[in-house]
Amino acid sequence: MIQQKLIVAVALSVLLLPGCKKNPASSAAHSNKVRVGYIGLTCEAPIYAAYEKGFFKEEGLEPELVKCNWATYKDALALGSYDITHHLVMYFLKPIEQGLDVRFLAGIHRGCLRVQAGLKTNIHTIEDLKGKRIGVPGMGTPPFVFANRVFGTHGIDAGKDITWKVFPAGELGLAIDKGEVDAVCNAEPIGSLLIAEGKVRNIADQIMDAPYKDEYCCEVIANGKWVDANPDTAARATRALLKGAKWVETNPRAAAIMAVEKKYLASTPELNTAALARLRYVPSVGLAEESVHTAGREMKVAKMLSPETDTEALAKRAFMHLDGVTDEWIKTLEVEKVAGGQVSPDEDIRLIAELVRKDTGDSCCRRKMFDQPDQDAPNLADPDAPCVEKNVIAAEK
Repeated sequence: MIQQKLIVAVALSVLLLPGCKKNPASSAAHSNKVRVGYIGLTCEAPIYAAYEKGFFKEEGLEPELVKCNWATYKDALALGSYDITHHLVMYFLKPIEQGLDVRFLAGIHRGCLRVQAGLKTNIHTIEDLKGKRIGVPGMGTPPFVFANRVFGTHGIDAGKDITWKVFPAGELGLAIDKGEVDAVCNAEPIGSLLIAEGKVRNIADQIMDAPYKDEYCCEVIANGKWVDANPDTAARATRALLKGAKWVETNPRAAAIMAVEKKYLASTPELNTAALARLRYVPSVGLAEESVHTAGREMKVAKMLSPETDTEALAKRAFMHLDGVTDEWIKTLEVEKVAGGQVSPDEDIRLIAELVRKDTGDSCCRRKMFDQPDQDAPNLADPDAPCVEKNVIAAEK
């Protein structure tokens, strides 16, 4: 039933008006102008880097960043409110199956999603989650979609065998503490923070476990009609984004600080650095295409795609190769190494620990920092709503 509701919601979403703050008219054919959509997420760092470091201009393009909202992001791309971006493969495959005219062009980064069980539970495997209560930041959010895929490939019916409970992302740990859920599904940096706090253990990790660790979570994706009319512009824009990804991989701290200082997202330099340091921004074309095939096959098993869908044909329709965008070209990419812009593994651990130590006061900063747009919009969280202070939560317990 959950899957059916999700499929219906995705299908109906194409009727919504675009949520980007621009005229929906498509860019003129053969133009050097390119409109790049973004929401304001940590993982969109390559977009910010490509714009701020001049990588689009190096490709002879005139970039325009178009701020969008989560709820209508897919439809806004298909309807021409912006031309190109990078986003989740699993989030777009169902709409593409239903006729959404968008194309994946190259891989940007590996995954950041996790399924985690409470440390005090007896849950140690994915199969142990059958019949359990699982907290998510919203139905239809990336953590929810990832969990559905994981369950489907392990013989668990996510609609019948799981009780889903929605909490703001920053309160998933509290839900574990209060015994309201047995496990949670989340995105970085929530997962690392919950591990550091000793609240959870990993059950499925998109960046560590096969087959997820060998595929791309987010890929460059563009409006189909725009790519067909502007293949050269699309190729140049894709190269700029891939160079942005490599710059972020080389300089995660610098990228994290820049995103916060330029006000692309509401976070702190420390939190954003901890989140970016765990992601792998190693661009690819061949592996990106394979990732679309793998995700399609497993989403069909998980009943997130129609049982009649030919997933190989779907992947071939969804992925497009562009002249000049190849793995051979990617190997020639060189970017600057900013002094002090890196994070060592030991320092990454210290950053997480520092964030945990800072989160000791009675404040609602934790919820507001962690409820990024991809997580709070689907469950309609109000960023201006009053927060429940920690002393009140302690009294309730």
